[in-house]
Amino acid sequence: MVGEGVLNECLSHPDVEEVLVINRKPCGVVHPKLKEIIHSDFFDLTSIQGKMVNYNACFFCLGVTSVGMKEPEYYHLTYELTMNMAQLLCEQNPGMVFTYVSGAGTNNKGTSRSFWIRVKGKTETDLMKLPFKGAYMFRPGYMEPTKGLKNTQKAYLFISWMYPALRLLFPKFVCTLKELGLAMVHTVTIGYEKQILEVEDIVKLAKN
Repeated sequence: MVGEGVLNECLSHPDVEEVLVINRKPCGVVHPKLKEIIHSDFFDLTSIQGKMVNYNACFFCLGVTSVGMKEPEYYHLTYELTMNMAQLLCEQNPGMVFTYVSGAGTNNKGTSRSFWIRVKGKTETDLMKLPFKGAYMFRPGYMEPTKGLKNTQKAYLFISWMYPALRLLFPKFVCTLKELGLAMVHTVTIGYEKQILEVEDIVKLAKN
């Protein structure tokens, strides 16, 4: 859902010239700006790495829920997969801005009882150590889906009617998927004073 929403904002934004999507299956979108690579193994990028050059941004929206997972599996699919992609992109695109979708509640202390917080925190910390032009960690909470997109998670369909009240009562935890996408684009075109963006930062940057 997040990837589709961010893609939608990129394709409609006048400052974005071209978008390369790397997917396990076709995204189903046709657009003059869009190129797509279908690739099954994100741990082995050897066959496509030559096509991942001359880009000035990566909006990394891939992720899995920790529900039903043990920590080693979650670590493998969250930390190791992300760092594998990021390290390759950093080597090939030293002027790149890298944005990572983390999550509200993440911290970098490494002491949480919740393993997903520890893993996400370590991922954030190590991404910020890589010599990218800029590295931004996004920590969204509830994201109001963009109407008309097809990958909206079912849970959102049942609670979306509450969005106006949620936004009013919990502004630190609620934004829109459109704001997330716009904020990502603006990390490249404008930049931001913080590397870790909580919901209030996402909303602020989206308005710039």
